[in-house]
Amino acid sequence: MMTNIKKIPLAFGSGIFELDIPEKNISSLILPSEPVKKEDGALLIRKALENPIKSKRLSEIVNPETRIAIIVSDVTRPTPTAKILPPLLEELYSGGARDENITIIFALGLHRQQTEEECRKLLGDEIFKSIRVVQHDRERCRHIGETSFGTPVEVFEEVLDADLIIGTGTVEFHYYAGYGGGGKVVLPGVSSEKAVLSFHSHYSKFFEGEPLSGRVDSPARKDIEEAAGITGLNFILNVVINSKKEIVAAVAGDFVQAHREGARYVDAMYKVQVEPADAVIVSCGGYPKDINLYQATKALENAIPAVKAGGSIVLVAECAEGIGNQVYECWNRDCRSPDDAIERFKQFFEFGGHKSAIVAKVAKQFKLYIVSKLSDEESRSAFFIPAKSVQEAFETILAENPEAKVHIMPEGGWTLPVRK
Repeated sequence: MMTNIKKIPLAFGSGIFELDIPEKNISSLILPSEPVKKEDGALLIRKALENPIKSKRLSEIVNPETRIAIIVSDVTRPTPTAKILPPLLEELYSGGARDENITIIFALGLHRQQTEEECRKLLGDEIFKSIRVVQHDRERCRHIGETSFGTPVEVFEEVLDADLIIGTGTVEFHYYAGYGGGGKVVLPGVSSEKAVLSFHSHYSKFFEGEPLSGRVDSPARKDIEEAAGITGLNFILNVVINSKKEIVAAVAGDFVQAHREGARYVDAMYKVQVEPADAVIVSCGGYPKDINLYQATKALENAIPAVKAGGSIVLVAECAEGIGNQVYECWNRDCRSPDDAIERFKQFFEFGGHKSAIVAKVAKQFKLYIVSKLSDEESRSAFFIPAKSVQEAFETILAENPEAKVHIMPEGGWTLPVRK
């Protein structure tokens, strides 16, 4: 009897891997409920700017003398900044704002500095040439307060020197902050190393609890919003994008209320109810979500609710820039087992090491495979079983259980399964 085979493409960096899988082994294709794109992204942004949530329009706030800081995402984020900025600048110009009083600031957090070519590509040539552009410098931050969580609020001086602070970004699920976007451009985006480390250190308190992704009441989100309030974040312009990186929704205005509206869009599109299966094959969705293992682990965490205890997870992530964090890399080398990493994390928090502990926790619950450009040694030290292709990983699972039911998540960086 012929077995019906389904061919499923899975993003890998800027390319794809194809998986041939018998239909009888497919539990489900976990896909977002994305709307058919009907409106131009620029039009959606203009509508959001014309109807800001709990805020005046920017054109009513600025004047020719207003010093404006626009905070934008770095290269590790999929935010379509080059599409967001033109309508945002139009709105500012209509209120009299002048280019010489505008500074665009890349929110790097603790990420690496970007090349000039990367900055130019993210902004577009015309904006890059006509407006002052700086990258966050965590050595040039000023202390302005402290949150109720004890996190110091220490922000890049270029942001604090502005009369008007505007944050841009993408609303998506985040393993710790619940969602990206909103005040996250301030903390950790343009904060000092001390502030960022303090912010992340609180994660150890919630490590053993329920996942925080997709929760607007995440403690980290509250910490973020306190810091953004102390900083004086005046206005946000956030977008929601689909798996094709197209803008399908935009929200603007108050950094809390507008963000909540964006989160509602994300929930409707990307939370998917599932019954756990024997295995899940999850692609991050390609570049930049799989630029390195540090970023790719977010898709791994999203996949957890879709798998039965003791099942298998295959992470499809190119990791062209390797592990992506030196501390994470050191922990992987030093910790000989998942138990080692978890115990070390319980003893003390070290930014980057928390990723090792997160994967270690998952590795104790499931069998982890990875399809990447990492060396076999790097993969194993990060508690994964390396596979040369998605097909090879799937066939290994099938060899152990020919009747295995498998969920497939082509957009694991965006999609959050929720157990029925």
